[in-house]
Amino acid sequence: MKDLFLSPEDLEGRPASPAGVLQRLQRLADTANLPPGLDRQAVVRYGACIGSVIDHYPVLPRAMGHARKQIAAAGASRRAFASGTVLLAARMVESKGRFQRFWHAPPGGLWGCLVHANTLLPESRRFIPFAVGVACCEAVRLIGGQQAELRWVNDLLWDGVKLAGFLVEGYTEPRHGEEFDLVGFGINVNNSRFPEELVNQATSLAEQFGGELPLSTFTEIFLGQLAWNFGILYHEEARNLCGDGFSGADGGHHLLDRWRSLSGSIGRRVVFGFDLFTAPQYRAEVLGLDDDGGLQLKLADGSLKTEYSGEIRYLPEPESSLCAASPARK
Repeated sequence: MKDLFLSPEDLEGRPASPAGVLQRLQRLADTANLPPGLDRQAVVRYGACIGSVIDHYPVLPRAMGHARKQIAAAGASRRAFASGTVLLAARMVESKGRFQRFWHAPPGGLWGCLVHANTLLPESRRFIPFAVGVACCEAVRLIGGQQAELRWVNDLLWDGVKLAGFLVEGYTEPRHGEEFDLVGFGINVNNSRFPEELVNQATSLAEQFGGELPLSTFTEIFLGQLAWNFGILYHEEARNLCGDGFSGADGGHHLLDRWRSLSGSIGRRVVFGFDLFTAPQYRAEVLGLDDDGGLQLKLADGSLKTEYSGEIRYLPEPESSLCAASPARK
């Protein structure tokens, strides 16, 4: 585990703070590798609102549900709700993922929701799920978890087992019609016991590192990476609006370049479906991403499809491929 992950304050149980998140963001501005077209300080300015307010709760039913209530209450009182606010819960008792699937959220994990005022153009908003997944994968790799990788769109896996998941939903404040993006996150940090049905499907950082991690520091690392990637999202939009195009390889979006470098999905055989648990649709090979983040797939009959929503699960590699990749036994 890298030294930057540990600090004496963590031993005192301090909560994650906006100052800590900003410090992580500024450190990224000094150290991150960026293409020439991205201005480091501009990325910091664009992303600095993320985590500028952090509210801690001992328990919540659902963080995204609580965020909706807070936004509505602020609107009813004619108060602005601060974009970048993060709600954190030590545990959640009614946590849900996609399609209302139950998410096990006991003490020890990182459970919460980011509230982001919708000030992005529609063509930029579609990259938010990528920004969130990239941020978490980068955070885990920063502390030494090089086995972490992304599965389209933003499931975080460790050696093929799920470590974290994210849900992005829109919400319109009922009184004034202000639009928000709610980014729910669930990251298994120190929670190492899972329900029986999840034992072989989920893992935690503590389980993989062999001991508990300082949760407050990991929270700040994750939120710092989230601020950095939201900053990139805004900076890419500004460049494109000025006619300079995106800064990624071959004129593509930089966040998609980052996602490709952190993902194990390309080249894999998968089953695809809008809701895989109830209605898997077809099997295919992942060819890559298009310029909008759509998943490019090749079906068994050779036909091509691009999907912009839905989910995938990896299929076992063909036995012949495994044999070819294994060293010969003597």
